[in-house]
Amino acid sequence: MAVAGCTKCIKYMLFFFNFIFWLAGGVVLAVALWLRHDSQTSNLLILQFEGNQAPGTFYISVYILIAVGAVMMFVGFLGCYGAIQESQCLLGTFFFFLVVLFACEVAAGIWGFMNRDTISKELINFYDSAYIKAVDVSGSPSKDAAIKVLEVFHSTLDCCGKGDDSPLFTQISSSLCPKKSVEDLMKSRDCHVKLIELFSEKLYLIGLAALVVAVIMIFEMIFTMVLCCGIRNSPVY
Repeated sequence: MAVAGCTKCIKYMLFFFNFIFWLAGGVVLAVALWLRHDSQTSNLLILQFEGNQAPGTFYISVYILIAVGAVMMFVGFLGCYGAIQESQCLLGTFFFFLVVLFACEVAAGIWGFMNRDTISKELINFYDSAYIKAVDVSGSPSKDAAIKVLEVFHSTLDCCGKGDDSPLFTQISSSLCPKKSVEDLMKSRDCHVKLIELFSEKLYLIGLAALVVAVIMIFEMIFTMVLCCGIRNSPVY
């Protein structure tokens, strides 16, 4: 059994899109691994204060991306092989995986849009809790630990304070932001803004990758259905 004419063209177009899909899976996997080991996020998310770990919601989305990238590479290979072999069974399996992946991507996109500010807000709250302890004049037992947490935030994000800093924080800012002169401290951006920018950029990158993959999957589903119909209707020699 062999397809001919326009169906044969669809076959090679499907193979091409599957190859692109396989490459996209590799890119998603590489980006996810980069996000997981990026120095800025890693330095912040490994912090501990008063027995509490820094919020790890961001890592959950990264681990999901790693799994999606690996599955995309497998599904892309399955689609390439099914298209070349003109196997309805393989193409049907490939189509099923595509539908599942597409549904998961839409669900993840809706969840991500609804919780797009959660990651930065959690880290801002974590920063503020350490900030309060660091400027505590009563000398709480966790003050030294709080100062170390703030130093990591300030050095990693190149920021100082939270924008509406108290006079007490201004007095001790030279020790919390040791790399900055007095002039630099006046010009430096607050850490709340830097945290929002940090994760907004990374979420934008994830969203752009998801949009490209979704467009490719839509074309693949259309070509797969057309090719399956062509194989079913092609003459047997």
